[in-house]
Amino acid sequence: MARRRGGPAAASATAVASPAVVGTVAVMALVYYSTLFVFLDHWLGLGTSAGAAHAAAVSLAVAACFFSFVCAAAADPGSVPASFAPDAEAAQGQGLKSRYCDKCCMFKPPRSHHCKVCKRCVLKMDHHCVWINNCVGYGNYKAFIICVLNATIGSLYSFVIFLCDLLLKEHEFHILSVKIVYILAGVLFFFLSLTIGSLLCWHIYLLCHNMTTIEYREAVRAKWLAKKSGQKYRHRFDLGTRKNIQMILGPNILCWLCPTATGHLKDGTDFQITNN
Repeated sequence: MARRRGGPAAASATAVASPAVVGTVAVMALVYYSTLFVFLDHWLGLGTSAGAAHAAAVSLAVAACFFSFVCAAAADPGSVPASFAPDAEAAQGQGLKSRYCDKCCMFKPPRSHHCKVCKRCVLKMDHHCVWINNCVGYGNYKAFIICVLNATIGSLYSFVIFLCDLLLKEHEFHILSVKIVYILAGVLFFFLSLTIGSLLCWHIYLLCHNMTTIEYREAVRAKWLAKKSGQKYRHRFDLGTRKNIQMILGPNILCWLCPTATGHLKDGTDFQITNN
């Protein structure tokens, strides 16, 4: 039997050295520096009480984003246990089929998929994210969605500070370099706010329906077939919005925004399904 290639330790080490990860961190640093020391300083001044308060809030958002980013990039998204064996009777009762991965030479639990980039099967795989150079799966999905949330807050905050400086203060736009800086910064802040904000909305939808990106693609065809046969489709793992959120973020609402609070996660090989 062939062994699985690419373990959790190898994935974590590779993630840190990835050019995409370095580039993402560089963009964070650029946005942070320009927001505080260019636009906020010019608008209110970092020495004022209002400027210092905004600087502290921006710093907190960036620090939270960076921490959750590291957690998502370094954490193991979920490896199939070597001792896993499908329960034929339970799988048949839930309407699930046992699947065998020819590349890993092992059975895959429900919701698991083989990642061509990581070269292994990932528990409850959502997608492979190039920006963290890691798969987003059962073990790091909470850290990933918190990172996207913090990045959206930070991007929007920076964009608002940029607009306030642009509209409420006078500038020497007759100087070419000043004009170029504001144009490039405006495009960057708007692009980040739009793209990351859209990504957050998408994953909030998936979170509330207990779906992965892969399962959503599969559900599109399932919905069409159900509608064609006069039936109503519901995702088999959709247990209701509240239960779905708790399964990902945890039962304690005070720990929802902590990416390392993952004590509620089990082994990722068995999932409760809806009775409908």
